[in-house]
Amino acid sequence: MADVKKAVAKKPAVKANLVKSIEDLQKELVAQQQDLLDAKRSHQAGELVNPRVLGATRKQIARTLTAIRAAVANEQKESK
Repeated sequence: MADVKKAVAKKPAVKANLVKSIEDLQKELVAQQQDLLDAKRSHQAGELVNPRVLGATRKQIARTLTAIRAAVANEQKESK
């Protein structure tokens, strides 16, 4: 039998179509941190159905922090 490889569609890179302000990103970060805290509590209590939510939330927090740092750097660059 010939080996048949299935075509696997790659996930498109997540890119923001609109630019968010630093304040909006910081509000989003606080909400994500609260979600992570709630998920950790649920996981500790054994109520969390999908523990992969923890890792996904941490990664989303890292993405938001990166966006904040990039926006601050861009703002400082423009002010010079």
